[in-house]
Amino acid sequence: MNWINTVVRPKIRSILSRRDTPENLWIKCPVTGEMVFHRDLEANQFVVPNSNFHMRINANQRFGFFFDDGKFDLIDLPEVAPDPLKFKDTKRYADRMKDARAKTGRQDSVLVATGTIETLKVTAAVQDFTFMGGSLGMAAGEALITGMLHAVEEKTPFILFAASGGARMQEGILSLMQMPRVTVAVQALRDAGLPYIVVLTDPTTGGVTASYAMLGDIHLAEPGALIGFAGQRVIEQTIREKLPDGFQRAEYLKEHGMVDMVVHRHEMKSTIARLCRFFTHQDKPEMAQSEEPEALDGAVAEAGSDAAQMEVAPAADKDANSAAEESAEKPA
Repeated sequence: MNWINTVVRPKIRSILSRRDTPENLWIKCPVTGEMVFHRDLEANQFVVPNSNFHMRINANQRFGFFFDDGKFDLIDLPEVAPDPLKFKDTKRYADRMKDARAKTGRQDSVLVATGTIETLKVTAAVQDFTFMGGSLGMAAGEALITGMLHAVEEKTPFILFAASGGARMQEGILSLMQMPRVTVAVQALRDAGLPYIVVLTDPTTGGVTASYAMLGDIHLAEPGALIGFAGQRVIEQTIREKLPDGFQRAEYLKEHGMVDMVVHRHEMKSTIARLCRFFTHQDKPEMAQSEEPEALDGAVAEAGSDAAQMEVAPAADKDANSAAEESAEKPA
């Protein structure tokens, strides 16, 4: 009887009184330490209100914020060999993949979808850092190539949200070969005259940065995103010098010409829509023909001004030539 009172009853009470509390009910800002209610953070697109810190988000969240009304259609992606090298370190690669798929509910690190942004149809791909660090493997390479060729077929702009730790070591040379393969698909976009816009998010490093993530027509970046090839510690040990503050962050790269624009997540959709309309020569649907087109920022504004100068120059030469002819015809 004593065993029932001291062991069984307390366990029953603890089970009945246990309440399941979500682990992510409150989220701590890495910069200020501020605790933010997860629903408020989600409503703000996972940007901490006071510090403006952009937290990492998964592929489904990215698509939901990016496409009109959060509606999009996923593109079917080809299957690849699950473990081509039968790789094993401290754990079998097949087991790592199984755990990552169970954790994320996805087959690999890249999702591709089609939808509209401000009524403009686009094709977009997201590298999901929650799936094995967004690493580039055979499946990710096939997904990116499939998305780009789909954009060529449908004649839509292609937008890539890059987030990766680099090539996937468990696939060896087969992973590295995806870099030139995706580069060929990028060239197919160029041959078709379609814009390829890359959004560099936190973090974008390794072989992804060294290949297709830096081949866009326009490179955007989220504030504070880590962007680079090798890690800061490795670089410092190699050159034996202290690197400057903010090195490999989006703002530093913009100052040094590696990134065209640093865009807040709240403005990312409208900025990309504006760029797509600029490159495809389409006006905003509600814009009247008599209205002035919306001014473009950064590199696009400079490109537009250069084009305007090129158009004005011949007209100015024509006026100068006609004036010279008139003066020549007048009697002395």
